[in-house]
Amino acid sequence: MKLKNSLLNQYLLIIFLAILILPISFFLISILFYTQFSGTEESNKYQNGIDLESMWHAEAQSLAGATDEQINEKLKRLQTEYSEATMYWVDETGQTKYKLPENATVPSSWSPSHTIDFMKKNRGSSVDPFTVVALIGEQKEEGFMVMQVPRSAMETTGDSIADKYDYWIMPSVAVVLTIFIFISWIFFSRIRKRLLRLRQAMSSPAENGIPDPISVFKKDEIGQLEIEFNEMIHQLESSRLREKEEEALRRQLIANLSHDLRTPLTTIRGHAFSLKKEVLSEKGKESLDLIDSKINYLGELIENLLSYTLLTSGKYPYNPKKTDIVRLVKTSFAAWYPVFENRGFQLEIEFPEKSFHWDIDSQWMERVLDNFFQNINRHAIEGKYIGVKVDVEKEQIIIADHGPGMSGKSAGKGAGIGLSIVSLMLKDMKLHWDIQTGETGTIIRISRKEQS
Repeated sequence: MKLKNSLLNQYLLIIFLAILILPISFFLISILFYTQFSGTEESNKYQNGIDLESMWHAEAQSLAGATDEQINEKLKRLQTEYSEATMYWVDETGQTKYKLPENATVPSSWSPSHTIDFMKKNRGSSVDPFTVVALIGEQKEEGFMVMQVPRSAMETTGDSIADKYDYWIMPSVAVVLTIFIFISWIFFSRIRKRLLRLRQAMSSPAENGIPDPISVFKKDEIGQLEIEFNEMIHQLESSRLREKEEEALRRQLIANLSHDLRTPLTTIRGHAFSLKKEVLSEKGKESLDLIDSKINYLGELIENLLSYTLLTSGKYPYNPKKTDIVRLVKTSFAAWYPVFENRGFQLEIEFPEKSFHWDIDSQWMERVLDNFFQNINRHAIEGKYIGVKVDVEKEQIIIADHGPGMSGKSAGKGAGIGLSIVSLMLKDMKLHWDIQTGETGTIIRISRKEQS
């Protein structure tokens, strides 16, 4: 994966910028303000002390041999140019001869010790005012001249700009930080939106139960996850297609086997029926009855296999209509009543006068009930009990027995195809069935399908 396509590298870049954004933005904004407004500010002639000192010494040397009036005129001219400065000169006798401005506080006479003390006190880059002392001419006997400039007047152009526009710098830095935070928010918002899109795709399957592929716009970590997600969908679709093909092949095989087995089974049943008309021994009759029983069982098994195949393929005829449930259960059980009575079952029947209706296929429902009654007749004979009840208030059909339960052993127990058919039929009729089974018996409740 390229570095530019890595979300980790992009995130680390944001962290790096977050660390540097404040000092860099402060520095750049300060430079921007200086370059932008430096042209609007007049150059301060007092800001460079070295230049002032050089100028003052040059002017003092140019006054070599000058008269008092000439020195005074020179100071007046310089005072006009440097109005913020205090200027005066002292002759060789230590007398202050002339000062500007006239109200400046300057000693009238200077002794050698006072002059040395003045020089010491006014040396240094932080002394206020800034003081320059220069000898007049090249000889010490001509006196000296002094210029003093207040430090406040020596403010640089940068300091002047800072004083005027300093309050704009912090808001400008705040704007830069706001833009950075906004860009960071966009970065994480896009990541969140892509993750939500991926989650939505995962949680919203199509009609076939498999999510639709999603578009991949970037090749970063989330993009790789999207590619893997699409590959998983492709594998699921291929697996589903193979499963459908195998299921169709299995159904076709079962249908063909069921059809092919019916013909020889009918022939065997015909011959067995013919043998019953012949004179047989008791052992022969028992063997013939066993053959007839197994033929019937095999016929039911073939019928169940064919029905299961038709149900799973959606080809089993289904004609729902409004059906009186109490009447249907009563009619279905009436056909089994003699069977259970002849086998000595205790019958507990409860059919109320009132009834309720379901939109179902009555033939499907009769087959479901027949399957339950058949199972009780075959596998619950030891309990010698069957209970059939229709609960109008709860709209339930309840069938109970005292057999060994569905997990118990039974001589005629099959592979459970009949219950699979029951489950499919009830599901297609939008009905729910609940089984409570144990060693003391089984209770089956059929009701409307639970609403989710």
